[in-house]
Formats: sequence, C-alpha cells, structure tokens
Amino acid sequence: MAPSLNMRTPGSEPLVSVVTPVYNEEKNLAECIESILAQSYKNWEYTILDNCSTDSSPAIAERYASLDRRIRVVRNEHFLSSLANCNQAVRLISPAGKYCKVVFGDDWIFPDCLSSMVDVAESYPSVGLVSAYALEGSNVVLTGLPFETKILTGRDACRRHLLDRHFFFGTQTSVLYRADLVRSRDPLYDESNVQADTETCFALLRSSDFGFVHQVLTFTRVRPGSLNVVSMSLGSSWAALLNLLITYGEIYLTQEEREQEIDRHLRQYYEFLGKSALKGRDQSFWKYHKTQLATVGVGFSRSRVVLGGLTALMKAALNPGNSLSAAIRSVRERRGR
Repeated sequence: MAPSLNMRTPGSEPLVSVVTPVYNEEKNLAECIESILAQSYKNWEYTILDNCSTDSSPAIAERYASLDRRIRVVRNEHFLSSLANCNQAVRLISPAGKYCKVVFGDDWIFPDCLSSMVDVAESYPSVGLVSAYALEGSNVVLTGLPFETKILTGRDACRRHLLDRHFFFGTQTSVLYRADLVRSRDPLYDESNVQADTETCFALLRSSDFGFVHQVLTFTRVRPGSLNVVSMSLGSSWAALLNLLITYGEIYLTQEEREQEIDRHLRQYYEFLGKSALKGRDQSFWKYHKTQLATVGVGFSRSRVVLGGLTALMKAALNPGNSLSAAIRSVRERRGR
C-alpha cells in the first residue's frame, strides 16, 4: 500500500533550506520574500545571496532579515554569472536541512508550496526532487501527468521527457530538491548550459524518483532580460534537448531509441535554424547554436540550415498566414527601407 500524505505530527517538520540568488531585483524582491514568510510550512531557513547588486536589493533583504531570524543575507565579494550565483547560493544551505528550495528573486511561491512538496517527498523516501504545476506569466505549465500520478521512477520521468517531450521539471523555482543530493553534486548546475536546471534534474534522477503535486505552487515572472526570456529568445531548448539525448540517452533510452530520437530532433532543430535564417537572426544567435552543436560533437552544417529553411518555406507556402510568412515579410520590409 502506498504511504498516505499529511502524516506529519506537529514539531516533526524537516528543515527546508530556501535560497534566493539576487541581482538588482528591487522591484520584485519584497514580493518574493513575502511569499516565503507566507508559507503554511514553518520549519524553514532562508538565505538571500546578493550578487553585488547596485540597487536597493541588499537594503530590502536586510530589512526583512532584521524582522525574522530565519532569514539571513550574504553578499558576494565579486560579481558572478547568473548560474555561478545559483551554485554559490545552494552551497549555503544548512547542514541540517533535509530539503532545498531555490526561489529566484523575481519569482514567488504560493502559500502551500513547501508543505505540499515536502508531503510528497516525506511520503515517498525514494523521491529526490518534487515538481508541480507552475504559473509562467499568465500560462500554467508543466502539465501532462495523469492526476492520480504522484510519483514516477526517475527513469520513467526522463524517458517521458526525451521520447514524448513531456516537460515536468521547469525552472529552479519550480522544484524542491532532497538536500543530500544537492550536497553530493558540486557544482549543482553546469554553468556553461543556459538550461542547466533541466540537466541537473536528469543527473539527480539517475539515483532517485520523481514526485509531482497537482497544484499550481510556483510563479515564474516573464520579463525582458530575465534568464528565462533570454533562453527562449535564443531557442536554447533545441540545443538543451539535443544535449540531453546525447548525454543521457545512453542511460535512459535503448540504443535504437536514442539514435531515432537524435535523428528526429536534429531534423526539427535544423528546420528551426532554417526559419531563423529566413528571419534574419543576429550573429550572437548563430554563435550560440554553432557553439552548442560543436560542444555535443555534432557540428554545424550550413547545408542542413538551407534544407531546413526550404522545408520551412514549403510549409509556409501551404499556410501563408503563419508566423514565418509574417516574419519574412517583415524582414523584407526592413531591408527595403
């Protein structure tokens, strides 16, 4: 019989170490901190790591720390990249913490987030990370699991991601980690990978299972300049999935499945690149994708970009109202000025 949820007794709550890596978040940081203070789950400690902010973020964080002894503020001596700052933040979790929760300074979590995620993790000791539905801007994401499914083997969760494109993990804000897994992997995030959060989940699920809560528990802000928006603008998910197929396909897929999925994904990836060429993407875009393709050992093919562009044009010709046709007209108009 599966363990039942909500079996914790008063005073038995395990410690959750919450961390927020911050850089110039004065507009949103108070809302983020307030969401931690509003948690129905009370046994948490909260570390805010300021990455040499030049705005009032440190003062905001210190004000809250003065009001609640569970909150502390740490400042980096030197500015770090976004992912390096995330890695430094998780290194600050308490040795006594059983779970680790990252919440970005421009995001926030719903009042029952910690309680609901810890319930699943405590009820299923094999679970290494827990996710839930997430509000990304105005859209609910990370959907697709049947409502009765609260736990998947790590292998099954990763196979669904690779084979069915079911994305259950989300950003760092979306998941709760078992702290001993976080401590066993340093750095937690690959700082060269824009979508390192997903790769981290794949690594941790090699030795653990995956838990899911069928509630909207986290909010990710979609705004210009955020890591999430920059990632979407680059189309980094294409390179990220290719990296997962090549690196983790050997672990989670059969050889035949891996080869078929890499071939399928590369066709789709190059069609995306072909569309991007027709839309006139800049040099930074192409540098990113050339680097990513080289890193995974595939290499960049101009002929496949051309073929991908022709495929996209044929599809656009059959559907003249689609976004590609509109983008091409826009590029032509700009060049004609």
